[in-house]
Amino acid sequence: MKKWYDFLWMVSLIYLFLGLFNILFAWLGMLCFLIPLIISVTKGSKAYCNQYCGRGQLFTLLGKKFHLSRNKPMPTWMKSKWFRYGFLSFFMVMFIQMIFNTVLVFKDVRSLSEVVKLFWTFKIPWEWANRVKDIPFWITQFAFGFYSIMLTSTLLGIITMLLFKPRSWCVYCPMGTMTQLICKVKGRDEKTG
Repeated sequence: MKKWYDFLWMVSLIYLFLGLFNILFAWLGMLCFLIPLIISVTKGSKAYCNQYCGRGQLFTLLGKKFHLSRNKPMPTWMKSKWFRYGFLSFFMVMFIQMIFNTVLVFKDVRSLSEVVKLFWTFKIPWEWANRVKDIPFWITQFAFGFYSIMLTSTLLGIITMLLFKPRSWCVYCPMGTMTQLICKVKGRDEKTG
């Protein structure tokens, strides 16, 4: 029997859809950052990744049910620690850059950049993701940057789902790597303390 959290894949799709039409919906994606961290810090588990991640469920649905995945094993190098931690580091640099740009807009050093970028480089060629008037520019700047990160990571997940097993993204997902590190640290703390 299906549980409520088996349908969280719909939340991922709705999030991506809404963000294309009103960029402020991008702020909801912060839940995908905060909830896994809170669960891993308080419970010392990866329950979010294993049960509640709508994106992982979406990849499973597309890959298994719709048979879009080649269902091949990932290359060993993509599962290695250096790749996972390297990707996490790269992702964190991109996140910090997004925060930095938001701060510059907040301080009126830089003007608002109403752009959604794929793979941190390519501007989406349409102007759907419009801002809401009378909202501070820094709030909107954060939303454009954050939505770009969420859209890019979803596309990376879809690409690896198509090429390899459905949840291949989960192997090198930055949130999964961070929560795994937190769980390891908590496990050490519990053993020593």
